[in-house]
Amino acid sequence: LTDVHIGPLLDGRFLDAIVEKVNAEKPDVVVITGDLVDGSVRLIGKDVAKLNNLKSRYGQFFCTGNHEYYSGAGDWTTFLDTLNVRTLLNERISIGDNQPGGASIDLAGIADRQGRMFNDAHAQNFERTMAGRDMERELVLLSHRPNPIREAASYGVGLQLSGHTHGGQFFPITVIGEFIHPYNAGLHRHNDLTQIYVSCGTGFWGPPVRILAPAEITSLTLTA
Repeated sequence: LTDVHIGPLLDGRFLDAIVEKVNAEKPDVVVITGDLVDGSVRLIGKDVAKLNNLKSRYGQFFCTGNHEYYSGAGDWTTFLDTLNVRTLLNERISIGDNQPGGASIDLAGIADRQGRMFNDAHAQNFERTMAGRDMERELVLLSHRPNPIREAASYGVGLQLSGHTHGGQFFPITVIGEFIHPYNAGLHRHNDLTQIYVSCGTGFWGPPVRILAPAEITSLTLTA
């Protein structure tokens, strides 16, 4: 999930429908790559609390987007913890069966680049995120924007999951987005080791219109 934009136009009913569809997929992991909210915890906390109904085998994880910083990112990361949605703020964890012979990956999340403008602790930090990394282990990176893909590739990230672009959301911005972002929508192979998937987003921002950039709940199957 990404760019859900719960706020003035999208509320808890919209999130209820998303949670139902996600749970029907019986996911191993649910990730939200930023821009979940447009409003404070005080105003829309009850709507976002619907996320507490998400169910997955290994948990739910979140990385910040730029809109979180317009809405009180510190309050939101604390609140999401109470909903069993863990924020990965320039950090890396292991996901899966860590017993000998078990299948597992590393999952990392970086803060949005605008975080440093609001809180020094939220400055995007690849060095901290990747410190001590075992290069033999596959790594999936959550990054709100697709732009850090080159730095991600330099650290051997196998797959970056991003949003932010909305796929342009509607014409002609769909065309303009191709020039602004290294990857605007869909799955791309950046180099021999690194791929990136950019979602068109689950909600919308601004005009409630989508043309040639449909909203999506993305189901990804990772293959060794």
